[in-house]
Amino acid sequence: MKLIPASPLRNRYLFLLDIVLLPLAAYLSFWVRLDDLPAGTALAGWFVLAVITTPVHIVLFQRLGIYSRYWRYASIDELLMLIAAVSLAMIIATPVAFVVASITPLTLVPRSVPIIFFFFGLTATIGPRLLARLLWHHNTLKRKRKGDSNGTMQRVLIMGAGSAGSMIARELRDNPQLGMIVVGFLDDDPLKHGMHIYGAPVLGNRFDIPRLVHEYDARCVIIAMPSAAGKDIRSIVELCERTNVKTKIMPGLYELLDGKVSVNQLRNVQIEDLLRRAPVQTDIAAVHNLLQGKRVMVTGGGGSIGSELCRQILRAQPAELIILGHGENSIFTIEQELRRIAPPTTNIATVIADIRFAERIMYIFEQYRPEIVFHAAAHKHVPLMEQNPSEAVTNNILGTRNLLSAAIQVNVSHFVMISSDKAVNPTNVMGATKRVAELLVHEAARQSGRAYVVVRFGNVLGSRGSVLFTFKQQIAAGGPVTVTHPEMRRFFMTIPEAVQLTLQASVLGQGGEVFVLDMGEPIRIVDLARDMIELSGLRVGRDIDIVFTGLRPGEKLYEELFLEGEEYERTSHAKILIARNASQFIPHALADQIRILEMAAFRDDTAILLRTLHRIVPTFKRPSPAPMIEPKPHEQAVGEPLWRRRIATD
Repeated sequence: MKLIPASPLRNRYLFLLDIVLLPLAAYLSFWVRLDDLPAGTALAGWFVLAVITTPVHIVLFQRLGIYSRYWRYASIDELLMLIAAVSLAMIIATPVAFVVASITPLTLVPRSVPIIFFFFGLTATIGPRLLARLLWHHNTLKRKRKGDSNGTMQRVLIMGAGSAGSMIARELRDNPQLGMIVVGFLDDDPLKHGMHIYGAPVLGNRFDIPRLVHEYDARCVIIAMPSAAGKDIRSIVELCERTNVKTKIMPGLYELLDGKVSVNQLRNVQIEDLLRRAPVQTDIAAVHNLLQGKRVMVTGGGGSIGSELCRQILRAQPAELIILGHGENSIFTIEQELRRIAPPTTNIATVIADIRFAERIMYIFEQYRPEIVFHAAAHKHVPLMEQNPSEAVTNNILGTRNLLSAAIQVNVSHFVMISSDKAVNPTNVMGATKRVAELLVHEAARQSGRAYVVVRFGNVLGSRGSVLFTFKQQIAAGGPVTVTHPEMRRFFMTIPEAVQLTLQASVLGQGGEVFVLDMGEPIRIVDLARDMIELSGLRVGRDIDIVFTGLRPGEKLYEELFLEGEEYERTSHAKILIARNASQFIPHALADQIRILEMAAFRDDTAILLRTLHRIVPTFKRPSPAPMIEPKPHEQAVGEPLWRRRIATD
């Protein structure tokens, strides 16, 4: 018999112990039943029962993988499997033993003996394995205590006594080489106080952090609350900073899409955590029903939004995922990542192409025949597009027109364009071109009668063009951190959250709608800068200064999400709004105006280009520079961090 144990030597010992202890369990069963040592016919019956049941147990244990389990890490799953294996073995062996005993002279097997043997058999098989588990656990605790007494183990408190905190505690307990020992839990649920989880008590709530850190000499607080809102994270971080103790955090639920929690995922608190909203429920089944088995194309697949779209779409197991992009390096990177995790039923195709070339796009659509298209390719950098308006027009407008034309010709059923809050009452070329692209989608939906829709949202945290990336670079260089205006505010979302809601909106769309994601309240950019500096362990005004540079061309202080005249209502999803009348705003002779834009862009005639944009988008107004409002002295210096101010971001 070939054994495949996780620990070969010890599982061979368990194999030998089973061979010895199972016959002994059968012998004890006769002894208990007869109130005496088995002899004569009873001894013969014991021999028959032992000879039949022991091989049956061994074969079933091997077939069911009992000998391939690493019993030092045994859990309730292994216990249930062992009970099931012993039960099945007795169901098979008992009738055989009775038949053999009935045809064998001078052999007695009382009917109650197999029942007694079942419990002795469980004890004989579970006992050694449980003992191995307990001995390993004892040795682990002994090593931890020794390390703790020598000062080599970092004493930690875990904030959150739920499933995530329990998993972290178990992993730290089972892996002393990680160098951490859990001295207690903290949880805001008073019903959990006084309970023990993996040997560590639940000591109090978040407000007890200062006291418990000093009382237990804790060096770190692990925030294991992946579903907590940003305001709760901010409160905990404030208490930890006040206590001068390090903090580590589990990622939010949007990052833990696989639902698994591990010590390897612990990281320092980031600005995204402080702005995290409470997780929203999404209809994953509806998204999977839309995408599963379909040919799905993502344009701009190498960008921040496009690459995350690819990751989440892949989980729905499409028949083919076509990743289209202009930058070869970013497409290569996302392709290599996705091929490692792609299900065998999904083919991944990568296409390097510029959406501005209509014939090339038409050829690609005819070759791959996508059924669903997510259009994320766009030029989004506001100041650069102000300097290069022809590029914004050719890429954002003409590229979208080319994609829509090809989509209609190959019968694409769903087309979802990723738009921006800058398309609402635009003050810059980038926003105006995105608004024209929205109008093109509405017109295509009206002409085709298909589910061609627009999803509009604001800034995403962590994108390559995000202000946070600039702040990180400036902080790393020693400052100063530059902010355009003290009252500049923007809407923010995390990339996974925005993409998850975009996929949800694709299910809701019937054609011609604009979906607006609920972004919460806008956040002051200067507050983000101050918080990022403090999360880096520095102080504003002492280590790094914040400098106000004035609004850049095309920027406005406040972004908007709604156009005048668009009638918004809540959808079945709490975080998605819809404007069903968006198609009513398509201007007359849009195609003719686009052709004028096209000629102006190819000739680089900025004057005609801007006049035409104004004609198509009457709300497009390039503002004069806003007056600089000097911040108050206390705002220039240290100030209060974001989590100490009552700004409703959730």
